[in-house]
Amino acid sequence: MAGNVTSLFRSGAHSPSMAALAREGGDGTGPVDFCIPCNPYFPTPAMMETMAARLKDIITFYPSSADTITAELCNLLQLPPQAVAMGNGSTELITWIDHLLVRESLAIPVPTFGRWTDQPMETGKRVDMFPLQESNGFVLDLAQYADFIRKRGTKVAVICNPNNPDGGFIHKQALIQFMDAMADLDLIVIDESFLEFADAEQEPSVVQEAMLRPNVIVLRSLGKNFGLHGIRFGYMVANPSLAGKVRSMLPKWNLNAFAEYVVFMLKEHGAEYAQSLLQVRKDRLEMASQLSVLPGLTVYPSQGNFLFVRLPVGAEGTVVRDRMLTEHRILVRECGNKIGSSSRFLRLVVRPEVDVRRLVSAMEQVLYGTRRGAAVPELGTGTSYSSGTAAVDRLVSETNGAGMQLAQAVGAGPVPGLAAAPAMAPAMAPAMAPAMGPGLAAAPAAGVGMPLPVAGPPAGMPMPAAAAPMMAPQPMMAPAMMAPAMAPAPAPAPAPMQMPAPPMTGPTPPGVPARGGLTAAQVRGATAPAPAQAPGLQPAAPTGWPNAQSWPNAAGMGQAG
Repeated sequence: MAGNVTSLFRSGAHSPSMAALAREGGDGTGPVDFCIPCNPYFPTPAMMETMAARLKDIITFYPSSADTITAELCNLLQLPPQAVAMGNGSTELITWIDHLLVRESLAIPVPTFGRWTDQPMETGKRVDMFPLQESNGFVLDLAQYADFIRKRGTKVAVICNPNNPDGGFIHKQALIQFMDAMADLDLIVIDESFLEFADAEQEPSVVQEAMLRPNVIVLRSLGKNFGLHGIRFGYMVANPSLAGKVRSMLPKWNLNAFAEYVVFMLKEHGAEYAQSLLQVRKDRLEMASQLSVLPGLTVYPSQGNFLFVRLPVGAEGTVVRDRMLTEHRILVRECGNKIGSSSRFLRLVVRPEVDVRRLVSAMEQVLYGTRRGAAVPELGTGTSYSSGTAAVDRLVSETNGAGMQLAQAVGAGPVPGLAAAPAMAPAMAPAMAPAMGPGLAAAPAAGVGMPLPVAGPPAGMPMPAAAAPMMAPQPMMAPAMMAPAMAPAPAPAPAPMQMPAPPMTGPTPPGVPARGGLTAAQVRGATAPAPAQAPGLQPAAPTGWPNAQSWPNAAGMGQAG
């Protein structure tokens, strides 16, 4: 039976479903789930009982149209329905964004959510992967990312905030600066699927910016926030032209009756939802503290409802995953099949303290046996990436994610006007410290693809320090260092970033319909020399959504707490 269970992990880029694991488990019950990022405190037991009492009606009758359900969600979040499209999970929206709005190339920092790399490659697009460096705690340097995009000539940029699997966070003002500098791109997607679990900033979302700009989409998840992955619902926010283009392609009944029932009952449970988010954030601190005492285990700062950890030297993730499942009935996410990661990393979902104690105890037994320090042996062969699609696997192996064969690699020298990011000294930042700013290694050469992460120094060894306005968050190695995170100080406004100017190229072919029926090329004036900064883009208002008293607003932070 154990062999049947572990065999479910041998194919595909994603973990098997809980239903599949329960079937193979023999008794019809699944393991303790530290794999799927889900809110464990919502819906409340009373809400579950209410839904159970209505189960027959919910599954018997047709739901209302997607427009009706979307209108109710927008009334709850105080968003204009014209700027919103709801999908059968955020992956449905990613698929349509790729088909409709990604013309030839897409840039994405890696490691990240697998559909952002696999989906465009499945449709023949070039995927430019910007490697986040392990040596710098997987922090995304936006200036270097912008430089990378310019040198590759990428048309679409994606940023996941917080990022999955590492939980890295970018502050709102830094994202607005990035959108200003990249205003000439066909499209910028900010994936905020896990943003409601963040507490590093009071109003971290850029949804207001998305509605004002002609080339920005914000993607949001509902299943993760509401603890209901099985219902499959999510939404995107954009200017009415972009949102309408996606919405027009979705089926009239793409949302099921469960999704409708949950959306319409949410207005009565705003307080419980806000409390569930506060509890997840508290559990995240406690879980990081408990894990950080395990010898050799590195815990990275996270703003998601999960923690990214590096196993001790000699431990192999697939062995740890299989033993945790078969010996302790605990499911963890081994990250060897995520591009830009390796089998030495796990993603562990934040869960209540009683489950965390069971996790820590099981990891002690698997990693160290009867004595600490005796790590599980490393396998002779590594875990190769598999997307579950043969064509994608071939592209990854042959081009390192470039999406097409490149005859010659071109060196990527510095671009005039772009300030090089200084090297940063490792500093034990609070768990809620901002996960943005300078400090990553230089972007890879144009056309080269994704290099392997640079190995960091041994734990505890200091690196040369350089003067810098902000320090990148570093892995946590002891619980005492978690203390400052309990009361994070307001982050200072980031200094303006120097972004590279758009390249002086010929007109871009007609692309994405945007504001006023214009194409993206017409909006940015590509028929004339491209300006260094796109005019007419106003910053978002500093306040949140008006009158959001009974429900957390669209920025995810609400009035409670």
